Amino acid sequence: MSSREGFMSPQTETKASAGFKAGVKDYKLTYYTPDYETKDTDILAAFRVTPQP
Repeated sequence: MSSREGFMSPQTETKASAGFKAGVKDYKLTYYTPDYETKDTDILAAFRVTPQP
């Protein structure tokens, strides 16, 4: 008996809702809003990514 036996949950089949189907969606359909105006309460997040060899 391995140390992990009994800790793994059985795989179950789930159905994806309409908003979470696999695949690539066009950017402008999900995020792009050309008439958006920034507000004073908007938060800007920036991340620095260092490439790994």
